[in-house]
Amino acid sequence: MAVEHWIRYQLALGAGCRKTGEAIAYFGTAENLFNCSEYEWKLSGIFTPQQIAKLKKSSLSDAYEVMENCKKVGCNIVTPDDKLYPRMLKGLDDLPAVLYYRGDLRFLIHKIAIAVVGTREADENSLSVAKSLSSSLCRSGAIVISGGALGVDSAAHTGAIEAKGKTAAVLGNGFGANYLSVNDELRSEIAQNGAVITEYPPFTPAIARNFPIRNRIISGLSHGTVVVEAGVKSGSLITANIALEQGRDVFAVPGNVMSEKFKGVHKLINDGAKPVFCAMDILEGYAIKYPSAIDIEKIETELTMSSSVEKINTKTVIEEKKTDFHQESLQKVADLSKLSEEAKTVYSVFGDEPIHIDDIIRKTGLGFSRVFSSVTELELAELIGSSAGKLYHKINN
Repeated sequence: MAVEHWIRYQLALGAGCRKTGEAIAYFGTAENLFNCSEYEWKLSGIFTPQQIAKLKKSSLSDAYEVMENCKKVGCNIVTPDDKLYPRMLKGLDDLPAVLYYRGDLRFLIHKIAIAVVGTREADENSLSVAKSLSSSLCRSGAIVISGGALGVDSAAHTGAIEAKGKTAAVLGNGFGANYLSVNDELRSEIAQNGAVITEYPPFTPAIARNFPIRNRIISGLSHGTVVVEAGVKSGSLITANIALEQGRDVFAVPGNVMSEKFKGVHKLINDGAKPVFCAMDILEGYAIKYPSAIDIEKIETELTMSSSVEKINTKTVIEEKKTDFHQESLQKVADLSKLSEEAKTVYSVFGDEPIHIDDIIRKTGLGFSRVFSSVTELELAELIGSSAGKLYHKINN
């Protein structure tokens, strides 16, 4: 793997470049891209003249400097060529060309990931909800993704850690930057119980424009995004909207209907987000679809909401759902019989050779989001694997 070429590409075109998915599909790797001429870059039709100028101006010496800085700050590097690169990001057009991380990324491979996000200035009840919800998600076998910030983010990470679960924080700055030192200890704990991840090279400062770009990674890593306490201008709504664009699920925890602090989450619910009163509200669909990934016996059934909203007793309803889940699980014996019908359709087009996602879409007649959901299901079932260039291959068990 030529990591330096990916870093060179990233330095040239910046974080959040929307052309990366196309570039991988066309050139395969960053090394292949830089081995091509300027004429071939133009011929590809992918890059603007300004982007081509930036690619021409870029140099490997800058990439090597970044690699040296990674050694100084003690972080690792992963690129789309690497088997450790998070599979949930591979289907994005604007997938990160480089991720810098501390910790271990392997826990992201075969787990249901849920993003828990919200305001930095959440009230005590919302912090308690975020923490309790994240603990229950982790005890049930899911993992929690958030942004490592104060407020809801910190509560979500803390809940996951206290439940002895796995969690990942996605930062809007580079390692070594002096930002939010009050959370240094928490970020260290997160790295020991999962991973701290950033798209930004070491020493990149935490400037405002970084965070909306960062948010697509939080939602992109996750099967669903849960918003806990957010006003109408909250950055969490950006994450939720990006999640919808990525074809992910969106959930919202309702609060005081008279409070400005909850207008954002209530707008999400009005727009179709699923309201959340307990972890089962998030996990019930995933428990049916991925029964080996979620232990429904460990899903806690209640959350304490704000004083203006009654505590909802869902015990009877949950027990009925558990029975339904068990009955459905008993009918799913063979690996293939556990799949959704769309996943079976997608799996049927696989042969001995790797197949590009565009060819899967063409052969099945399904849209991108449905195909991507299906290949994710097949990857979780360990029936297929993925590689750079949006290629997928059958795993012979």
